[in-house]
Amino acid sequence: MNATTTTAMPILRVEHLSMKFGGLVAIGDLSFDVRRGEITALIGPNGAGKTTVFNCITGFYKPTEGMIRFTGRAGDEFLLERMPDFQITAKAKVARTFQNIRLFSGMTVLENLLVAQHNKLMKASGYTLLGLFGIGGYPQAAAEAIEKARYWLEKADLTDRADDPAGDLPYGAQRRLEIARAMCTDPELLCLDEPAAGLNPKESLALNALLNDIKDNTGTSILLIEHDMSVVMEISDHVVVLEYGRKISDGTPEEVRTDPSVIAAYLGVDDEEVEEVLIEVGDEDVIEQLDTGPDTEHGPEASASMFAGPLSDTVVHGNGERVTVEKGAGKAGRARTEKPAAAKPAGTAARPVKASASTGRAKSGKASAAEKAEPPVTGDKSAEAKAKPAAARKEGISNRLSAPRGGKADNLQLVKGIGPVNEKKLNAHGIYHFDQIAAWKKADIAAAEAYLAFDGRIAREDWIGQAKALAKKAASVPATRRGGRK
Repeated sequence: MNATTTTAMPILRVEHLSMKFGGLVAIGDLSFDVRRGEITALIGPNGAGKTTVFNCITGFYKPTEGMIRFTGRAGDEFLLERMPDFQITAKAKVARTFQNIRLFSGMTVLENLLVAQHNKLMKASGYTLLGLFGIGGYPQAAAEAIEKARYWLEKADLTDRADDPAGDLPYGAQRRLEIARAMCTDPELLCLDEPAAGLNPKESLALNALLNDIKDNTGTSILLIEHDMSVVMEISDHVVVLEYGRKISDGTPEEVRTDPSVIAAYLGVDDEEVEEVLIEVGDEDVIEQLDTGPDTEHGPEASASMFAGPLSDTVVHGNGERVTVEKGAGKAGRARTEKPAAAKPAGTAARPVKASASTGRAKSGKASAAEKAEPPVTGDKSAEAKAKPAAARKEGISNRLSAPRGGKADNLQLVKGIGPVNEKKLNAHGIYHFDQIAAWKKADIAAAEAYLAFDGRIAREDWIGQAKALAKKAASVPATRRGGRK
């Protein structure tokens, strides 16, 4: 196999991978490629099976079925599902990090990077005491190991902390150190399990820079699991989306971002917002398919994940309760296959329909302000119950405005975590400017999170701090350019 052929081949090919734990199918018939020299992201909500895939690739689990084929730069092929985990690292050159940081906290930063090179140092010592006395090739190997450690200290922006205990580093620096330690093993494939978890926006930018540098300057391919969509969409060349162990989408970040099945199943919009998002991305065919609304019989509760249930027919809970779930009940499957129902169930208010001039098809229209303010009178008590908390929440945020100052609202999407849908929600709720968000107190945050159906996200993403910085920056711009206050 020549070098050209090797370069063109995927570095990793997962074929028909399945992993079962008793009667639970964690991964079901999963196939995807990791292309050489690219960053591939594996995304999906908690419970989708992402870490299980990593554990199969790196030898922690032996898959029930399927093949994991790794092709090295020299053309060597390895079937990872047949190899012990230590050989996957040593021979196939596959390195990984974990969700929880696993540094040697009592060792210095430099020592952590030297430990990662122990195989080479032990070989140079002849697996004897030669290294202790500096005999043979050990001094040269030790010097090379220190030079490599210094190189990755610089790349990870940790040179000034080289002699500090690793446990004393800030959280984001520990993440970068863990990646630098993995790179000291000279991997051809680097597997990162949620590297941006817990990072603030500044730390996420530093992580993005490090990963792009690894891809561009080392030739190492990267496979990462990540929940931070700003990281995924900015640095990934290829994205694979899982729903309960099944692949629901596979393509470029832009293709995945606008895939209706991903929008419905993963990105976290409410059921009633799916149509609004699809209108924004212009997919009218799927808008019609979704016009029937969600399958409430198999759909999740308000606090559940965005999926309906596992793949197995029957799930036995710890308390002995047995729950049967229909296969294909996930939202992604419904987004692809659901057809408009002939009639709505009794007691359910029909959604207004308007004709599309360009296609002649009917698609659902927007509810009027009166309809949004007054819930329909039906026999369904749950609808009435939902309406009361909504009215109470609307009174919660204290600094609402009736209109943007100066007739022009700030671009709230500059706050990390506020997308177009949530910006519209905030505007509809009288929040138009950065300084309004910056002035929120605890009660305002609680009311906003209830209104946006978030759970601790505003504090986690530091909306207040971001808004203060943006408001300060906007205040330094002349009023004629800024729009808003005069």
